[in-house]
Amino acid sequence: MPSIYDLKPRFQALLRPLVAGLAAGGVTANQVTVGAAVLSLVAAAFVALQPGVRLVLLVYPIVLFLRMSLNAIDGMLAREHGQKSRLGAILNEAGDVVSDAALYLALAPALAPFGAHTAPIVAFAFFAVLTEFVGVLGPTVGSTRRYDGPMGKSDRAVAIGLLAFVLALGAPGGAWLDAVMALLAVLCLWTAIRRATRALEGG
Repeated sequence: MPSIYDLKPRFQALLRPLVAGLAAGGVTANQVTVGAAVLSLVAAAFVALQPGVRLVLLVYPIVLFLRMSLNAIDGMLAREHGQKSRLGAILNEAGDVVSDAALYLALAPALAPFGAHTAPIVAFAFFAVLTEFVGVLGPTVGSTRRYDGPMGKSDRAVAIGLLAFVLALGAPGGAWLDAVMALLAVLCLWTAIRRATRALEGG
């Protein structure tokens, strides 16, 4: 199933000179991982505390892109510059879940003034976390860490970033927001099922 994740190698190639510079400057993978999580938490609080302000929604495409970049950078620092560690693995997975939960749950107050209801947003956030949890379970059943789509971390970032960008530009709110969030929730559930199936198949 196609996923934005498939573009990761090309994105990493663009980041490689920056990563080399960060490594030479003493920046560690764990520092980047923690920084990405802190950025997400601060951004989520900022957005949640200013509901209905369209321009504030621009935080999403900006922060989600930065977070994806930082996630790629910490992985490259770990793999390509000898910084792999068990602590890093825990921080990486836990940071992703905390960041996802914070940023996506913040949509509830942020989008309420535009006519969005809480339930579809909470469902999306829940199933987004579930996809990552199921992905991590791969090695426990003899498979690998699963990154299957169609709604992996990068795909969710693009979807929510685009939604927020459209609203920030003045798109009218309404029932379509609930429909979109419900669809994204279903796609996340489907992704979790696909990851579980592929892990059990040993794919």
